[in-house]
Amino acid sequence: MQAMIFAAGLGTRLQPLTNNTPKALVKLNGKTLLQRSIENLQQQGCTRLVINVHHFSDQVIQFLREHQNFGIEISVSDESGELLDTGGGLWKAQSLFKTDEPILLINVDVLTNLSFKELINYHEVNQSMATLVVRKRRTSRYLLFDGQQQLCGWKNIKNGATKVSRPDSFEAATPYAFSGIHIVQPSIFQQIEASGKFSIIDLYLKLAQTQRVKAFIDSQSLWMDLGKFEQVTEAEELIKAIDNNKSSKA
Repeated sequence: MQAMIFAAGLGTRLQPLTNNTPKALVKLNGKTLLQRSIENLQQQGCTRLVINVHHFSDQVIQFLREHQNFGIEISVSDESGELLDTGGGLWKAQSLFKTDEPILLINVDVLTNLSFKELINYHEVNQSMATLVVRKRRTSRYLLFDGQQQLCGWKNIKNGATKVSRPDSFEAATPYAFSGIHIVQPSIFQQIEASGKFSIIDLYLKLAQTQRVKAFIDSQSLWMDLGKFEQVTEAEELIKAIDNNKSSKA
């Protein structure tokens, strides 16, 4: 398995924890978010990892060096010059991936015990260009999928803005919240026309007009993204639950 951790964000909503340290190195229950993400991927079979950096990038690079990359092959995609968002970040890192297997993408602030092997199997069985992990939860922006779990569009319920990929299915489509975990085929790089800074969601919405961009509906795993400082206590409790779940299966 090869994967990329998106770790370049500014972490503004986690201030004051990120005033002098990158979001990736924020500690919860004694471990940084980055270490938890690396170890989760490693335990689930990841052997090749790309991590993008921007905010306090030198600290992240030094952290990886001090821990000998946690015994896994890690390449750093340095965005110190410009933060490229998820789409641009993936595009910049393309030369660091193997071309013969899917790429798992995950945000560094996502905490989960989702089975990545199950996700990859679903992706491959459906022969999708991209597979997005989604959940039924309350948010302000939703991805819309039809009965075959094909991406049809996007909607912001706060301001009513929409982006439509498949007009025939859009109105009847089911809304789901994106979980910050996704898989793409390496051939996606041949489909990207944008460069510089751009959102990967916009890329998916464009690709979905003609290609398989599917939902993996996750209703079983423990999951959260640490988006705000006020969520730290909740995140620490979730980590305990994830660790306990691992212990019970050992």
